[in-house]
Parts: sequence; C-alpha cells; structure tokens
Amino acid sequence: QVQLVESGGGLVQPGGSLRLSCAASGFTLDYYAVGWFRQAPGKEREGVSCISTGDDTTWLVDSVKGRFTISRDNAKNTVYLQMNSLKSEDTAVYYCAVNPTGSCLIRVGVLLDYGMDFWGKGALVTVSS
Repeated sequence: QVQLVESGGGLVQPGGSLRLSCAASGFTLDYYAVGWFRQAPGKEREGVSCISTGDDTTWLVDSVKGRFTISRDNAKNTVYLQMNSLKSEDTAVYYCAVNPTGSCLIRVGVLLDYGMDFWGKGALVTVSS
C-alpha cells in the first residue's frame, strides 16, 4: 500500500523546536522530490521546503530560512523537516508531498504544488505559550 505519513507535530512554545517526519511506504522516497507545505487556519496553502533527487538540492521559503532544515534518510525512507526557533505564525497543518519528476518546481520564490502527485494527511503544529 502506497502511503506518506507525517508525524512529529504537536504543541510547542515560541522559540521551541520540532522535527517533522514524512515516512513513505510502498515506494522508494529517494526517487522523488519531496516538498513540505503548510496551511494555517483561514489561509492559503504555502510551500515551505523541498528537497530534490540526485544531489539533494534543498529550498526553503524566505520566512523559514535560518530556522528550518530539510533532509533525507534513505535507509529509513523518510524525509525530515527540522523546525527551530518556532514562531506563532508557523502554526499550521504541515503536509508532505512527492513529485515523481525528482525536481522541486519553484517560480518567483514560490514552491508550486503542481506535479506533487501524492500527499500525506498532514500533521498539526501549534506554536503557542
């Protein structure tokens, strides 16, 4: 069964850290670009980070640069999003998604969800004191 499962969400205080995991089953994640998106209440979905195949080129949206890191563990068939120095505006449901072309589609500083063919169900991150 093909699945993407996000985990690691939760409630954290401002300035804290969380690590989200995107675990794949039924396929090999290393062959895909993997993107992280988030959707806050009442807002449009936003691309946060992406890692491509091959040289594992990474991309981060400006608002999280210096605070978030994306990485792969091929042995665990998992992609991670390490989130440090969390802010209240990071509160959202975070989704991972895969692009079978292996590339992250970025246009004018925006990670496109076009081509992201398969999505997980999401993990809630709440940053609040």
